[in-house]
Amino acid sequence: MAKTNYPVYIVDDDETVRRSVGFMLKTSGHKVSAFESGSQFLKAVRNIAPGCILLDIQMPEIDGLEVQKELRERGVAFPVIVMTGHGDVHVAVRAMKAGALDFIEKPFAKETLIEALGEAFERLDRSGAKSKRREEAEVLINSLTRREHDVLLGLTKGHPNKTIGYDLEISARTVEIHRANLMKKLGVHNLSDLLRIAFAAGVGDKEARYQNSSSASVPPVA
Repeated sequence: MAKTNYPVYIVDDDETVRRSVGFMLKTSGHKVSAFESGSQFLKAVRNIAPGCILLDIQMPEIDGLEVQKELRERGVAFPVIVMTGHGDVHVAVRAMKAGALDFIEKPFAKETLIEALGEAFERLDRSGAKSKRREEAEVLINSLTRREHDVLLGLTKGHPNKTIGYDLEISARTVEIHRANLMKKLGVHNLSDLLRIAFAAGVGDKEARYQNSSSASVPPVA
């Protein structure tokens, strides 16, 4: 079951909506923060905890679709539930295509809102679990030497020891030694478990960083 302690961020220029929806959620035990404009929310979003965004579409200055675009460009992946006026279904469809989780038409019943939020909280739970797995995997990967990481990178590409050795200009036997050492450090006994940790940590995404890192910042290689 999804947590219910995620905050809900109401972004709507209509004070009546902010007050009524905020009251509705607070009486249901939710933490609520309200913003009177998209620009006000965007200024605050960097410093707020992960939560669900209740986003009005029709707002002056910067509308809901523009807020969505800005959030996406900033890499903010909070689930968005779009609030639309009657007849704005075509706009809601655009918002869904842009990544909104759901849309609800004003005025909406409390049950409709709570149901939509339940799905948003489940998405946050999944995202949080994925983030935790990645952090744990990164801690393990960071224990590897530069050369062990190079060998691991070759394994994630499906290369055999001989090919990895050729690419790194070391012998296949040396690759085997590094492979055994990195598997011991990661606490795995087979290739599938090794790759699971590697992919969870984003190995491959970091290839450029490792290639550009200075030799002074890493242990000597064999």
